[in-house]
Amino acid sequence: MLQTKKADFKQIGARFRIDPVTARIIRNRGIEGEAAIDRYLNGTLDDLYDPMLLKDMECAVSILCEAVDTGKKIRIVGDYDIDGVCSTYILLQAFERLGSDVDFEIPDRIKDGYGINESIIEQAHADGVEVILTCDNGISAFHQVELAKKYGMTVVITDHHEVPLDGEKEKIPPADAVIDPKRVDCPYPFDGLCGAGVAYKLVEALTEAMGEDSTDLDDLMENVAIATIGDVMDLVDENRIFVRQGLEMLKRTKNLGLRALMECTNIPKDGINPYHIGFILGPCLNASGRLDTAKRALELLEAKELREAMVLAEDLKVLNDSRKELT
Repeated sequence: MLQTKKADFKQIGARFRIDPVTARIIRNRGIEGEAAIDRYLNGTLDDLYDPMLLKDMECAVSILCEAVDTGKKIRIVGDYDIDGVCSTYILLQAFERLGSDVDFEIPDRIKDGYGINESIIEQAHADGVEVILTCDNGISAFHQVELAKKYGMTVVITDHHEVPLDGEKEKIPPADAVIDPKRVDCPYPFDGLCGAGVAYKLVEALTEAMGEDSTDLDDLMENVAIATIGDVMDLVDENRIFVRQGLEMLKRTKNLGLRALMECTNIPKDGINPYHIGFILGPCLNASGRLDTAKRALELLEAKELREAMVLAEDLKVLNDSRKELT
């Protein structure tokens, strides 16, 4: 279906060395002007926005810097889908590299349902957790946050889902910091990030604030790419940059789990593309949260030995095959 938005498609095609039909598609997606087209086609890491533009980012970074410096016990609470698993992994890796006292919890799809719940809060309190950090969930966790605050815990929420409404007004949970680009009062230029994209922005800002080099986290961009495709986010703006860079990184990934999963599903490392993530890698990572526990997918990403990685990858492949048969 061709829309009738006007532009000189031949000139655009010649300028950017693309087919005029591709130029028309780009224009139909609302991309106008040479600068915008160039960023759309050739955006680099330098074109990513400053994470400090996110509402509550400064507050969250301040809270987490103090927690890391004073050795407070931090618990990351993720979700059981591909975005939740990748978000949890990104946060876990960053805090471990900063030398934090950190662990994680991912809800069980059947027992717990979506997102953080009261039993997770109760367990965190029993375990002496002082800071709860959510990813890919939490924007509607009002009662859960109230319970955590009652126990004296600090709560930082990172999410990308729509903010619940109370009438016509947004209802924000009473957490110490709430980072969600979909907040009406958030000045961030792009609200289409997945949960892993928001998590990456947080650790980028936190690492810089701790006096470390945030480029040391570049390898985690491959997880943002997997989550962006797996969570079916629009491939526009920053998402295109994350996916393009992440795909290049996946071709030479040092993550043993991802290497093992690509090997056992016959994905050519040099030729990996969005199809492979959307229809092969992604479903394998998702299957653990649907038929077993998402913690197995996280174990794969965290694998330190190739033999362990191969066993976990084969398990996830078998789980996904079972899911396909059930479907």
